[in-house]
Amino acid sequence: MQPITISDRYLGCFLGQSIGDAVGSPIEGMAPDMIYQFFGDSQALMQVPADRELHYTDDTEMMIGVAEALCDEGRIIEDRLVERFVANLNPARGYGPGAIRVLQVMSEGGNWKHLTETMFPGGSYGDGAAMRVAPVGLLFHSDLDRVWHEARLSALPTHVHPMGIEGAQLLAVAVAWLMTHTVFEPEAMYAELLRRAVTDEFRWLLSTAANLSADDSVSILGNGIEAQRSVVTSIACFALAPDDYVEAVGRAIGLGGDTDTLGAMTGALSGTHLGVAGLPGNLVNQLENGERGRDAIIALAVRLHERFCLPALV
Repeated sequence: MQPITISDRYLGCFLGQSIGDAVGSPIEGMAPDMIYQFFGDSQALMQVPADRELHYTDDTEMMIGVAEALCDEGRIIEDRLVERFVANLNPARGYGPGAIRVLQVMSEGGNWKHLTETMFPGGSYGDGAAMRVAPVGLLFHSDLDRVWHEARLSALPTHVHPMGIEGAQLLAVAVAWLMTHTVFEPEAMYAELLRRAVTDEFRWLLSTAANLSADDSVSILGNGIEAQRSVVTSIACFALAPDDYVEAVGRAIGLGGDTDTLGAMTGALSGTHLGVAGLPGNLVNQLENGERGRDAIIALAVRLHERFCLPALV
């Protein structure tokens, strides 16, 4: 078996997220018992009809924006990141109403920072910052402190609540940790995440996840749009099936609720660990391939890896 290269992991992360997002999106909001009734278990759920084209949602579109901003600047610069979000915006991708409001104000040159801070009491603690943060973990994977810092900056345009920020930071650190560990040791990964977790909510959820076995249900961790109810769930779904993309992502989507984001985050983690060769080839081929589709996503992953290979990042 050929070793998985860093560039393979970049490709695996980007395509793994895109596929998980796309497979999960049509059943977003469904209850887990209904998903099981209509689609079966995690393996069956991932058996997408061969004639179905897979379309990603805002999760991947915003991930693309983060990656583009990093390729251009080598770090998160808020104004440049906002420009990418606005330029890429396609409302048909399923953005939430809050995100649409913020992005609209951004596009009009209005006071979007005030809106981000006041639209929800204390700011949004949703998983919108975590769903797009994987490129931060990829680019800065050799420095976990830098990952933590840049992930926070990547969240701030839309998420100022500590929970929303911490969710993005933890997901980015998980991606970065996988980049530097060819052998997956769940105890070591959870120890690193627990060392960095700040809030009691995330610490409790991570501790609970670390003690789950493959036969345990992960539903206790949650399936909602709140960062604390989806980020750790996605990490756990990956950790319980680290060598099987289909099982990990299918398990996450099968939980119901925020299925596209659960699929996207779990897919990013699994793809990072397994590399592009570990993804189901049929699903890669079924991913949409228009102007910003599969080939463009592959090219962007290559470009971000090239950015990593530059002599220095400011």
